[in-house]
Amino acid sequence: MAILYALVARVSVVLAEFSGTSTNASAIARQILEKIPGTNDMNVSYSQDRYIFHVKRTDGLTVLCMADDTAGRRIPFAFLEDIHQRFVRTYGRAVLSAHAYAMNDEFSRVLSQQMEYYSNDPNADRINRLKGEMSQVRNVMIENIDKVLERGDRLELLVDKTANMQGNTFRFRKQARRFRSTVWWKNVKLTVALIILLLVIVYVVLGFVCHGPLLPSCLK
Repeated sequence: MAILYALVARVSVVLAEFSGTSTNASAIARQILEKIPGTNDMNVSYSQDRYIFHVKRTDGLTVLCMADDTAGRRIPFAFLEDIHQRFVRTYGRAVLSAHAYAMNDEFSRVLSQQMEYYSNDPNADRINRLKGEMSQVRNVMIENIDKVLERGDRLELLVDKTANMQGNTFRFRKQARRFRSTVWWKNVKLTVALIILLLVIVYVVLGFVCHGPLLPSCLK
């Protein structure tokens, strides 16, 4: 999966989170929440190894995800925007006073579903490009995580590579099924076209042999 981990928090209080693989991203995400400066709205990204932590903070609500560096920026920030809207629409002002993990039982399922959608469904990126949204993401600089965390405090990111490979295998199987389906339909169309062509040739040959107008009598 391109997006491996996500959370929603008020300041440093985590309200919901979900991880799609075995990883210590949760501990690193908490460090980031405690260290990111100020209270202003922001879009920022921090890299560690071949993974990037993307952060979107709006009106005191922070949505964070960890994605593979191959995911780029548009898809992760489209995911963060989507999650922010869903969370606010679902819980409203309750987020201002909710205790830690108050929404986790319900909203972790939403995080899981949307992570799957934005990681594997090509429509996720296509829709955002058609809408022309997320243009501000182009200005988001990807900084090394040492910019926000002291080197001595930084945890080594651990990610279960097996789960990542399973996600890649799942995408490969979907692409393979789609390819086989496309090839099958092409073969069907080609077969039908050849049958029609053969019938036309037989009809023309019979017409020529039987001198056209004599065709009905020739067939008796």
